[in-house]
Amino acid sequence: MSQQAKHFSSPSTLARLSFCAVFLFLIFPHAESFDPLDPFGNITIKWDVMSWTADGYVAAVTMNNFQMYRAIMSPGWTLGWSWAKKEVIWSIVGAQATEQGDCSKFKGNVPHCCKKTPTIVDLLPGVPYNQQFSNCCKGGVVASWGEDPSASVSAFQVSVGLAGTSNKTVKLPTNFTLMGPGPGYTCGPAKIVPSTVFLTPDRRRKTQALMTWNVTCTYSQLLVSRYSTCCVSFSSFYNQTIVPCQSCACGCTHKNCVKSSDTKRLKSAGINTPRKDNAPLLQCTKHMCPIRVHWHVKINYKDYWRVKIAVTNFNYKKNYTEWTLVAQHPNLNNVTQVFSFNYKPLVPYQSINDTGMFYGMKFYNDLLMEAGPNGNVQSEVLLKKDKDTFTLNQGWAFPRRIYFNGDECKLPPPDAYPHLPNSAIRGYSSSSACSSVCLLFFIVVSIFYS
Repeated sequence: MSQQAKHFSSPSTLARLSFCAVFLFLIFPHAESFDPLDPFGNITIKWDVMSWTADGYVAAVTMNNFQMYRAIMSPGWTLGWSWAKKEVIWSIVGAQATEQGDCSKFKGNVPHCCKKTPTIVDLLPGVPYNQQFSNCCKGGVVASWGEDPSASVSAFQVSVGLAGTSNKTVKLPTNFTLMGPGPGYTCGPAKIVPSTVFLTPDRRRKTQALMTWNVTCTYSQLLVSRYSTCCVSFSSFYNQTIVPCQSCACGCTHKNCVKSSDTKRLKSAGINTPRKDNAPLLQCTKHMCPIRVHWHVKINYKDYWRVKIAVTNFNYKKNYTEWTLVAQHPNLNNVTQVFSFNYKPLVPYQSINDTGMFYGMKFYNDLLMEAGPNGNVQSEVLLKKDKDTFTLNQGWAFPRRIYFNGDECKLPPPDAYPHLPNSAIRGYSSSSACSSVCLLFFIVVSIFYS
Protein backbone atom coordinates (compact mmCIF):
# COMPACT_ATOMS: atom_id res chain seq x y z
CA MET A 1 0.00 0.00 0.00
CA SER A 2 1.33 3.44 -0.90
CA GLN A 3 2.01 6.12 1.70
CA GLN A 4 -0.82 8.12 0.16
CA ALA A 5 -3.26 5.23 0.63
CA LYS A 6 -2.09 4.61 4.21
CA HIS A 7 -2.59 8.25 5.06
CA PHE A 8 -6.08 8.27 3.55
CA SER A 9 -7.12 5.09 5.36
CA SER A 10 -6.46 6.39 8.87
CA PRO A 11 -9.64 6.84 10.97
CA SER A 12 -8.77 10.41 11.96
CA THR A 13 -8.30 11.42 8.33
CA LEU A 14 -11.60 9.81 7.32
CA ALA A 15 -13.41 11.52 10.18
CA ARG A 16 -12.02 14.91 9.18
CA LEU A 17 -12.89 14.25 5.53
CA SER A 18 -16.47 13.25 6.35
CA PHE A 19 -16.92 16.40 8.46
CA CYS A 20 -15.49 18.57 5.69
CA ALA A 21 -17.70 16.88 3.09
CA VAL A 22 -20.85 17.56 5.14
CA PHE A 23 -19.73 21.15 5.83
CA LEU A 24 -19.04 21.84 2.15
CA PHE A 25 -22.33 20.29 1.13
CA LEU A 26 -24.24 22.47 3.59
CA ILE A 27 -22.47 25.63 2.49
CA PHE A 28 -22.30 24.82 -1.24
CA PRO A 29 -25.10 22.33 -1.98
CA HIS A 30 -24.49 22.55 -5.74
CA ALA A 31 -20.72 22.12 -5.58
CA GLU A 32 -20.41 18.81 -7.44
CA SER A 33 -16.62 18.76 -7.69
CA PHE A 34 -16.44 16.72 -4.47
CA ASP A 35 -17.38 13.09 -5.11
CA PRO A 36 -18.45 11.36 -1.87
CA LEU A 37 -18.03 7.93 -3.46
CA ASP A 38 -14.45 8.68 -4.57
CA PRO A 39 -13.21 11.37 -2.15
CA PHE A 40 -9.53 10.99 -3.03
CA GLY A 41 -9.91 10.57 -6.79
CA ASN A 42 -7.69 12.77 -8.95
CA ILE A 43 -5.26 12.70 -11.85
CA THR A 44 -1.69 13.48 -10.81
CA ILE A 45 0.78 14.61 -13.47
CA LYS A 46 4.39 14.12 -12.37
CA TRP A 47 7.43 15.70 -14.03
CA ASP A 48 10.74 13.98 -13.31
CA VAL A 49 13.84 15.78 -14.60
CA MET A 50 16.10 12.88 -15.60
CA SER A 51 19.09 14.75 -17.05
CA TRP A 52 20.40 18.22 -17.85
CA THR A 53 21.23 19.29 -21.42
CA ALA A 54 23.25 22.18 -22.84
CA ASP A 55 20.25 24.52 -22.69
CA GLY A 56 17.64 22.72 -20.62
CA TYR A 57 16.60 19.30 -19.42
CA VAL A 58 15.00 15.97 -20.33
CA ALA A 59 11.92 15.06 -18.26
CA ALA A 60 9.68 12.03 -17.98
CA VAL A 61 6.06 13.16 -17.66
CA THR A 62 3.77 10.56 -16.04
CA MET A 63 -0.01 10.85 -15.76
CA ASN A 64 -1.52 8.68 -12.99
CA ASN A 65 -5.28 8.27 -12.86
CA PHE A 66 -6.10 7.74 -9.17
CA GLN A 67 -9.86 7.91 -9.80
CA MET A 68 -11.56 4.67 -8.80
CA TYR A 69 -14.17 4.55 -11.57
CA ARG A 70 -13.61 7.46 -13.97
CA ALA A 71 -11.50 6.50 -16.98
CA ILE A 72 -10.26 8.66 -19.86
CA MET A 73 -11.97 7.33 -22.97
CA SER A 74 -11.32 7.71 -26.67
CA PRO A 75 -10.31 10.11 -28.27
CA GLY A 76 -8.12 10.40 -25.18
CA TRP A 77 -6.47 13.05 -23.04
CA THR A 78 -5.11 16.43 -24.12
CA LEU A 79 -2.57 18.14 -21.87
CA GLY A 80 -1.59 21.79 -22.04
CA TRP A 81 0.42 24.37 -20.08
CA SER A 82 2.17 27.73 -20.37
CA TRP A 83 5.93 28.05 -20.28
CA ALA A 84 7.35 30.34 -17.59
CA LYS A 85 10.09 31.73 -19.88
CA LYS A 86 10.89 31.22 -23.57
CA GLU A 87 11.21 27.44 -23.45
CA VAL A 88 10.80 25.25 -26.52
CA ILE A 89 10.29 21.53 -26.95
CA TRP A 90 13.20 20.04 -28.88
CA SER A 91 11.70 16.57 -29.05
CA ILE A 92 9.03 14.29 -27.54
CA VAL A 93 9.00 10.50 -27.29
CA GLY A 94 5.65 8.78 -26.73
CA ALA A 95 3.51 11.84 -27.49
CA GLN A 96 3.37 14.86 -29.80
CA ALA A 97 2.41 18.52 -29.82
CA THR A 98 -0.62 19.29 -31.97
CA GLU A 99 1.03 22.46 -33.35
CA GLN A 100 4.64 23.38 -34.04
CA GLY A 101 4.24 27.14 -33.76
CA ASP A 102 6.63 29.79 -35.10
CA CYS A 103 10.17 28.33 -35.13
CA SER A 104 11.54 30.74 -37.77
CA LYS A 105 14.30 32.07 -35.49
CA PHE A 106 16.00 28.65 -35.43
CA LYS A 107 18.44 28.23 -38.34
CA GLY A 108 19.83 24.75 -37.69
CA ASN A 109 17.88 22.21 -35.68
CA VAL A 110 14.18 23.06 -35.63
CA PRO A 111 12.34 22.31 -32.37
CA HIS A 112 9.32 20.03 -32.24
CA CYS A 113 7.21 22.87 -30.78
CA CYS A 114 7.89 26.57 -30.24
CA LYS A 115 4.49 27.60 -28.88
CA LYS A 116 4.22 29.43 -25.57
CA THR A 117 1.21 27.25 -24.72
CA PRO A 118 1.84 23.77 -26.21
CA THR A 119 -0.91 21.18 -26.48
CA ILE A 120 0.20 17.55 -26.11
CA VAL A 121 -1.65 14.37 -27.12
CA ASP A 122 -0.78 10.69 -26.84
CA LEU A 123 0.39 8.69 -29.85
CA LEU A 124 -1.79 6.03 -31.43
CA PRO A 125 -1.10 2.31 -30.96
CA GLY A 126 1.29 0.75 -33.46
CA VAL A 127 3.76 3.62 -33.85
CA PRO A 128 7.43 2.66 -34.54
CA TYR A 129 9.43 1.50 -31.51
CA ASN A 130 11.82 4.45 -31.70
CA GLN A 131 8.87 6.78 -31.04
CA GLN A 132 7.54 4.83 -28.04
CA PHE A 133 8.00 5.40 -24.33
CA SER A 134 6.85 3.29 -21.39
CA ASN A 135 3.04 3.47 -20.84
CA CYS A 136 2.54 5.49 -24.02
CA CYS A 137 0.80 5.11 -27.32
CA LYS A 138 -2.73 4.11 -26.30
CA GLY A 139 -4.52 6.90 -28.12
CA GLY A 140 -4.87 8.76 -24.83
CA VAL A 141 -7.11 6.10 -23.30
CA VAL A 142 -6.40 5.60 -19.59
CA ALA A 143 -8.23 3.10 -17.38
CA SER A 144 -9.52 3.97 -13.93
CA TRP A 145 -7.50 2.95 -10.88
CA GLY A 146 -10.28 0.70 -9.59
CA GLU A 147 -10.65 -1.14 -12.87
CA ASP A 148 -6.98 -1.77 -13.75
CA PRO A 149 -4.15 0.01 -11.89
CA SER A 150 -1.56 -1.16 -14.44
CA ALA A 151 -3.50 0.53 -17.28
CA SER A 152 -4.25 3.72 -15.33
CA VAL A 153 -0.92 5.29 -16.31
CA SER A 154 0.14 7.27 -19.38
CA ALA A 155 3.61 8.75 -19.92
CA PHE A 156 5.94 10.46 -22.38
CA GLN A 157 9.43 11.97 -22.44
CA VAL A 158 10.09 15.58 -23.36
CA SER A 159 13.35 17.42 -24.08
CA VAL A 160 13.02 21.10 -23.14
CA GLY A 161 15.36 23.81 -24.43
CA LEU A 162 16.00 27.48 -23.58
CA ALA A 163 15.26 26.54 -19.97
CA GLY A 164 17.22 26.41 -16.74
CA THR A 165 19.99 23.86 -16.35
CA SER A 166 19.90 23.43 -12.58
CA ASN A 167 17.39 23.10 -9.75
CA LYS A 168 17.73 26.81 -9.01
CA THR A 169 17.29 28.12 -12.56
CA VAL A 170 14.43 25.90 -13.82
CA LYS A 171 11.08 27.68 -13.82
CA LEU A 172 7.99 25.48 -13.47
CA PRO A 173 5.33 25.59 -16.19
CA THR A 174 2.03 27.23 -15.24
CA ASN A 175 -1.68 27.17 -16.18
CA PHE A 176 -1.98 23.43 -16.69
CA THR A 177 -5.09 22.19 -18.49
CA LEU A 178 -6.36 18.64 -18.96
CA MET A 179 -9.10 17.58 -21.34
CA GLY A 180 -10.17 14.03 -20.81
CA PRO A 181 -11.36 14.05 -23.60
CA GLY A 182 -13.78 16.95 -23.06
CA PRO A 183 -13.94 19.53 -20.24
CA GLY A 184 -14.33 18.58 -16.61
CA TYR A 185 -10.85 18.74 -15.09
CA THR A 186 -9.38 21.66 -13.17
CA CYS A 187 -5.63 21.55 -12.55
CA GLY A 188 -3.80 23.20 -9.68
CA PRO A 189 -0.34 24.81 -9.83
CA ALA A 190 2.84 22.77 -10.18
CA LYS A 191 4.49 22.04 -6.82
CA ILE A 192 8.03 20.86 -6.20
CA VAL A 193 8.05 17.56 -4.29
CA PRO A 194 10.80 15.17 -3.14
CA SER A 195 12.59 13.63 -6.11
CA THR A 196 11.19 10.33 -7.36
CA VAL A 197 13.29 7.25 -6.54
CA PHE A 198 13.65 4.54 -9.20
CA LEU A 199 14.85 0.94 -8.99
CA THR A 200 17.18 -0.48 -11.64
CA PRO A 201 15.86 -3.52 -13.60
CA ASP A 202 17.80 -5.89 -11.35
CA ARG A 203 16.27 -4.11 -8.31
CA ARG A 204 19.68 -3.86 -6.64
CA ARG A 205 20.32 -0.15 -7.07
CA LYS A 206 18.26 2.98 -6.48
CA THR A 207 18.50 6.12 -8.57
CA GLN A 208 16.53 9.32 -8.27
CA ALA A 209 15.31 12.14 -10.45
CA LEU A 210 17.28 15.37 -10.42
CA MET A 211 14.09 17.33 -9.73
CA THR A 212 10.37 16.47 -9.47
CA TRP A 213 7.17 18.49 -9.48
CA ASN A 214 3.51 17.41 -9.36
CA VAL A 215 0.30 18.82 -10.81
CA THR A 216 -3.05 17.61 -9.43
CA CYS A 217 -6.22 17.72 -11.55
CA THR A 218 -9.70 17.11 -10.12
CA TYR A 219 -12.98 16.44 -11.92
CA SER A 220 -16.26 18.32 -11.71
CA GLN A 221 -19.38 17.11 -13.51
CA LEU A 222 -20.69 20.67 -13.45
CA LEU A 223 -17.88 21.75 -15.82
CA VAL A 224 -18.97 19.13 -18.35
CA SER A 225 -22.65 20.00 -18.41
CA ARG A 226 -25.20 21.73 -16.23
CA TYR A 227 -27.41 18.70 -16.87
CA SER A 228 -26.93 15.01 -16.17
CA THR A 229 -25.35 12.87 -18.90
CA CYS A 230 -27.30 9.72 -18.01
CA CYS A 231 -30.59 8.69 -16.43
CA VAL A 232 -32.06 5.70 -14.60
CA SER A 233 -35.33 3.79 -15.07
CA PHE A 234 -36.87 1.17 -12.76
CA SER A 235 -39.10 -1.90 -12.94
CA SER A 236 -39.91 -4.90 -10.75
CA PHE A 237 -41.53 -8.33 -10.84
CA TYR A 238 -44.22 -7.29 -8.34
CA ASN A 239 -45.54 -4.34 -10.35
CA GLN A 240 -46.33 -4.07 -14.06
CA THR A 241 -45.46 -0.39 -14.09
CA ILE A 242 -42.15 0.58 -15.70
CA VAL A 243 -40.84 3.82 -14.23
CA PRO A 244 -39.11 5.62 -17.12
CA CYS A 245 -36.39 8.24 -17.02
CA GLN A 246 -37.69 11.68 -16.24
CA SER A 247 -38.62 13.83 -19.22
CA CYS A 248 -35.68 15.99 -20.30
CA ALA A 249 -33.52 14.33 -17.61
CA CYS A 250 -30.48 15.45 -19.59
CA GLY A 251 -31.80 18.86 -20.53
CA CYS A 252 -33.31 18.32 -24.00
CA THR A 253 -30.60 20.63 -25.34
CA HIS A 254 -29.77 18.46 -28.37
CA LYS A 255 -32.55 19.34 -30.82
CA ASN A 256 -31.02 17.54 -33.82
CA CYS A 257 -32.03 14.04 -32.71
CA VAL A 258 -32.71 11.03 -34.93
CA LYS A 259 -35.92 9.02 -34.79
CA SER A 260 -35.37 5.26 -34.62
CA SER A 261 -37.82 4.90 -37.50
CA ASP A 262 -35.78 7.20 -39.76
CA THR A 263 -33.99 4.33 -41.50
CA LYS A 264 -32.89 6.49 -44.43
CA ARG A 265 -30.93 8.86 -42.21
CA LEU A 266 -29.53 6.03 -40.10
CA LYS A 267 -28.04 4.44 -43.24
CA SER A 268 -26.47 7.67 -44.52
CA ALA A 269 -22.67 7.86 -44.76
CA GLY A 270 -20.84 9.23 -41.74
CA ILE A 271 -23.74 8.88 -39.33
CA ASN A 272 -21.49 7.12 -36.80
CA THR A 273 -18.35 9.22 -37.39
CA PRO A 274 -17.42 11.17 -34.21
CA ARG A 275 -17.22 14.93 -34.50
CA LYS A 276 -14.13 16.92 -33.56
CA ASP A 277 -16.03 18.75 -30.81
CA ASN A 278 -17.28 15.39 -29.45
CA ALA A 279 -20.90 16.56 -29.82
CA PRO A 280 -23.41 13.69 -29.61
CA LEU A 281 -26.10 12.72 -32.09
CA LEU A 282 -28.87 11.29 -29.96
CA GLN A 283 -31.79 9.05 -30.68
CA CYS A 284 -35.02 10.97 -30.09
CA THR A 285 -36.35 10.07 -26.63
CA LYS A 286 -38.32 11.81 -23.92
CA HIS A 287 -35.29 11.89 -21.62
CA MET A 288 -32.74 12.93 -24.31
CA CYS A 289 -29.83 11.28 -22.49
CA PRO A 290 -26.85 9.60 -24.17
CA ILE A 291 -27.01 6.76 -21.60
CA ARG A 292 -29.91 5.06 -19.83
CA VAL A 293 -29.38 2.59 -16.98
CA HIS A 294 -32.30 0.27 -16.21
CA TRP A 295 -32.54 -1.47 -12.81
CA HIS A 296 -35.03 -4.36 -12.69
CA VAL A 297 -35.85 -6.27 -9.50
CA LYS A 298 -36.25 -9.67 -11.13
CA ILE A 299 -36.79 -12.48 -8.59
CA ASN A 300 -37.26 -12.82 -4.84
CA TYR A 301 -35.97 -16.13 -3.46
CA LYS A 302 -36.07 -17.34 0.12
CA ASP A 303 -32.47 -16.39 0.96
CA TYR A 304 -31.48 -14.40 -2.14
CA TRP A 305 -32.85 -11.86 -4.56
CA ARG A 306 -31.84 -11.08 -8.15
CA VAL A 307 -31.45 -7.81 -10.05
CA LYS A 308 -31.03 -7.26 -13.78
CA ILE A 309 -29.02 -4.23 -14.91
CA ALA A 310 -29.08 -2.98 -18.52
CA VAL A 311 -27.12 -0.04 -19.97
CA THR A 312 -28.31 1.42 -23.27
CA ASN A 313 -26.41 3.87 -25.48
CA PHE A 314 -28.56 6.43 -27.34
CA ASN A 315 -25.60 8.28 -28.89
CA TYR A 316 -25.01 7.45 -32.58
CA LYS A 317 -21.61 9.18 -32.51
CA LYS A 318 -19.87 7.38 -29.67
CA ASN A 319 -18.62 3.99 -28.57
CA TYR A 320 -17.90 3.87 -24.83
CA THR A 321 -14.56 2.20 -24.13
CA GLU A 322 -13.44 1.35 -20.60
CA TRP A 323 -16.96 2.11 -19.35
CA THR A 324 -17.80 1.81 -15.66
CA LEU A 325 -21.08 1.68 -13.76
CA VAL A 326 -21.17 2.46 -10.04
CA ALA A 327 -24.17 1.68 -7.86
CA GLN A 328 -24.86 2.49 -4.22
CA HIS A 329 -27.20 0.13 -2.38
CA PRO A 330 -27.06 -1.21 1.22
CA ASN A 331 -27.25 -4.87 0.06
CA LEU A 332 -24.14 -4.62 -2.11
CA ASN A 333 -22.23 -5.82 0.94
CA ASN A 334 -23.66 -9.28 0.18
CA VAL A 335 -23.11 -9.69 -3.57
CA THR A 336 -23.03 -13.43 -4.28
CA GLN A 337 -22.55 -13.52 -8.04
CA VAL A 338 -22.41 -11.13 -11.01
CA PHE A 339 -23.08 -12.99 -14.25
CA SER A 340 -21.94 -10.87 -17.22
CA PHE A 341 -19.96 -7.94 -15.79
CA ASN A 342 -16.84 -7.65 -13.72
CA TYR A 343 -17.54 -6.38 -10.22
CA LYS A 344 -15.43 -4.74 -7.54
CA PRO A 345 -16.65 -3.34 -4.19
CA LEU A 346 -15.69 0.27 -3.43
CA VAL A 347 -15.11 1.15 0.20
CA PRO A 348 -14.19 4.86 0.31
CA TYR A 349 -14.89 5.14 4.04
CA GLN A 350 -13.60 1.69 5.13
CA SER A 351 -16.47 0.82 7.47
CA ILE A 352 -19.32 1.31 4.96
CA ASN A 353 -19.58 -1.32 2.22
CA ASP A 354 -22.58 -0.21 0.17
CA THR A 355 -20.97 0.80 -3.15
CA GLY A 356 -19.74 -1.33 -6.02
CA MET A 357 -18.32 -0.86 -9.51
CA PHE A 358 -19.42 -2.87 -12.55
CA TYR A 359 -17.37 -2.90 -15.74
CA GLY A 360 -17.12 -4.95 -18.94
CA MET A 361 -15.22 -8.16 -19.50
CA LYS A 362 -12.29 -7.91 -21.93
CA PHE A 363 -13.18 -8.79 -25.52
CA TYR A 364 -16.78 -9.53 -24.52
CA ASN A 365 -18.73 -6.46 -23.40
CA ASP A 366 -16.05 -3.90 -22.47
CA LEU A 367 -17.09 -1.84 -25.53
CA LEU A 368 -20.54 -0.26 -25.39
CA MET A 369 -21.46 0.31 -29.02
CA GLU A 370 -23.21 3.37 -30.39
CA ALA A 371 -27.01 3.64 -30.54
CA GLY A 372 -28.68 0.82 -32.41
CA PRO A 373 -29.30 -2.92 -32.05
CA ASN A 374 -25.90 -3.52 -30.44
CA GLY A 375 -25.91 -0.43 -28.26
CA ASN A 376 -26.56 -2.12 -24.94
CA VAL A 377 -24.90 -4.34 -22.33
CA GLN A 378 -26.64 -6.18 -19.52
CA SER A 379 -26.01 -8.45 -16.58
CA GLU A 380 -27.72 -9.96 -13.57
CA VAL A 381 -26.66 -9.72 -9.93
CA LEU A 382 -27.47 -12.26 -7.22
CA LEU A 383 -27.51 -10.85 -3.69
CA LYS A 384 -27.87 -12.63 -0.38
CA LYS A 385 -30.55 -11.28 1.92
CA ASP A 386 -29.91 -9.78 5.29
CA LYS A 387 -33.16 -10.74 7.00
CA ASP A 388 -32.87 -7.84 9.42
CA THR A 389 -32.85 -5.21 6.67
CA PHE A 390 -34.24 -6.72 3.46
CA THR A 391 -37.63 -5.48 2.33
CA LEU A 392 -39.46 -4.66 -0.88
CA ASN A 393 -41.37 -1.83 0.78
CA GLN A 394 -40.88 1.86 -0.03
CA GLY A 395 -38.42 1.34 -2.88
CA TRP A 396 -35.71 -0.23 -0.70
CA ALA A 397 -34.71 -2.62 -3.51
CA PHE A 398 -33.67 0.25 -5.82
CA PRO A 399 -30.27 1.99 -5.78
CA ARG A 400 -29.56 5.20 -3.89
CA ARG A 401 -27.14 6.45 -6.57
CA ILE A 402 -26.01 5.40 -10.03
CA TYR A 403 -22.88 6.68 -11.80
CA PHE A 404 -21.92 5.98 -15.39
CA ASN A 405 -18.30 6.77 -16.30
CA GLY A 406 -18.03 8.85 -13.17
CA ASP A 407 -21.04 11.09 -13.85
CA GLU A 408 -24.03 10.83 -11.53
CA CYS A 409 -27.22 9.76 -13.31
CA LYS A 410 -30.64 11.31 -12.82
CA LEU A 411 -32.93 9.01 -10.80
CA PRO A 412 -36.75 9.05 -10.90
CA PRO A 413 -38.51 10.85 -8.02
CA PRO A 414 -39.03 8.58 -4.98
CA ASP A 415 -42.82 8.72 -5.16
CA ALA A 416 -42.71 7.17 -8.66
CA TYR A 417 -40.87 3.98 -7.61
CA PRO A 418 -42.75 0.70 -8.24
CA HIS A 419 -44.75 -0.11 -5.13
CA LEU A 420 -46.08 -3.35 -3.74
CA PRO A 421 -49.66 -4.23 -4.73
CA ASN A 422 -50.96 -3.96 -1.16
CA SER A 423 -49.75 -0.37 -0.90
CA ALA A 424 -51.91 0.85 -3.76
CA ILE A 425 -54.75 1.89 -1.44
CA ARG A 426 -53.67 5.17 0.06
CA GLY A 427 -55.05 6.85 3.10
CA TYR A 428 -56.14 3.50 4.56
CA SER A 429 -55.08 3.91 8.19
CA SER A 430 -54.38 1.14 10.69
CA SER A 431 -57.30 2.30 12.86
CA SER A 432 -59.78 2.01 9.98
CA ALA A 433 -58.35 -1.41 9.14
CA CYS A 434 -58.82 -2.51 12.75
CA SER A 435 -62.42 -1.20 12.78
CA SER A 436 -63.20 -3.11 9.61
CA VAL A 437 -61.76 -6.34 11.02
CA CYS A 438 -63.78 -5.92 14.25
CA LEU A 439 -66.97 -5.19 12.33
CA LEU A 440 -66.43 -8.28 10.18
CA PHE A 441 -65.86 -10.35 13.32
CA PHE A 442 -69.13 -9.19 14.93
CA ILE A 443 -71.04 -9.89 11.72
CA VAL A 444 -69.67 -13.43 11.54
CA VAL A 445 -70.48 -14.04 15.24
CA SER A 446 -74.01 -12.70 14.80
CA ILE A 447 -74.63 -14.97 11.81
CA PHE A 448 -73.17 -17.96 13.69
CA TYR A 449 -75.42 -17.50 16.74
CA SER A 450 -78.56 -16.48 14.87
